[in-house]
Amino acid sequence: MGGPEDQVPLVEIVDATLSYRGREVLTGIDLTAPAGRTLALLGPNGAGKTSLMRLVAGRLPPDAGRVRVGGADPFRAPATRRAIGWVPQEIALYPRLTVAENLGVFAQLAGIGRRARKAAVEAALAFTDVAEVAGRPVGLLSGGYQRRVNIAASLMGRPRLVLLDEPTQGVDLAARAAIHAVLGRLRQDGAAILLATHDFAEAERLADDVAFMAGGRIVREGPLAELLARIRAGAPEHEIALALPPDQAAEAALRRAGFGPVDTGLTWRASGRGGHTLDGAALLGALRRQGVPVSEVRVRTPGLDALYLDALQSGTSGAAASRPRPLRAAR
Repeated sequence: MGGPEDQVPLVEIVDATLSYRGREVLTGIDLTAPAGRTLALLGPNGAGKTSLMRLVAGRLPPDAGRVRVGGADPFRAPATRRAIGWVPQEIALYPRLTVAENLGVFAQLAGIGRRARKAAVEAALAFTDVAEVAGRPVGLLSGGYQRRVNIAASLMGRPRLVLLDEPTQGVDLAARAAIHAVLGRLRQDGAAILLATHDFAEAERLADDVAFMAGGRIVREGPLAELLARIRAGAPEHEIALALPPDQAAEAALRRAGFGPVDTGLTWRASGRGGHTLDGAALLGALRRQGVPVSEVRVRTPGLDALYLDALQSGTSGAAASRPRPLRAAR
């Protein structure tokens, strides 16, 4: 991924396979990530996102294939592992220690000498904008501050690659914006960022590239702008909001019309590939005449969520799921 100006990718994974307790959790993974770009991993729970990040972080070796970060095997090269910042989904901090004390511990673990440690802690505090809480115990901080300190701890070794697993889970909008600002600064500084998230808005805002995973495979990957441009080249999506859960007859009518449920089942969506020729008002009337409790019809430009559904539906529909498939633009 990336433009022609990119040289050797910082992260290179070739045909990597991983098994856990006798079960294959990653199969035939091929992926690259250059410096200075953000790659978002998207997929359902159990798709293999965290396992893939553990391979890249050097926490696990692949059973087959190759994983390289900066040209070296992160599992076998301690210096390479130290150049990787790992931010797990859980808060990996000492709750009774202050923020500054936590960062001091992680600086020591990163191999930073005592004389340089204070400056490194101060730099991380400033970079993640948490200096105002440096003297407070981590356990007394809000979830948003804890997550920013979690990121700060991963930066003590000035990593070239930062891996983040659901970095904004459970935080409010203000904390989310603060975390996004930190990730933006990391990207501007030339770091490669690998981000696993379930948040489509977050991925669409932050990512340069995306990789969709299902069943331990990458079913589609590429530059986000290019993939979105292809899916938006066709007809817009129709989205239906229901006043009540549909009964069996209403659900059958929706599916005949090319709609499928999303979220709680009160929202149903069909892309332009469904072949809709009716405008919103005509579609509303046609469905209501069939007993569908429609409260609203929306016509929307397809976004990352539509791209995700298309990737998973096409990528898991048979043996061809073993390799990324090209996105089909609507006709």
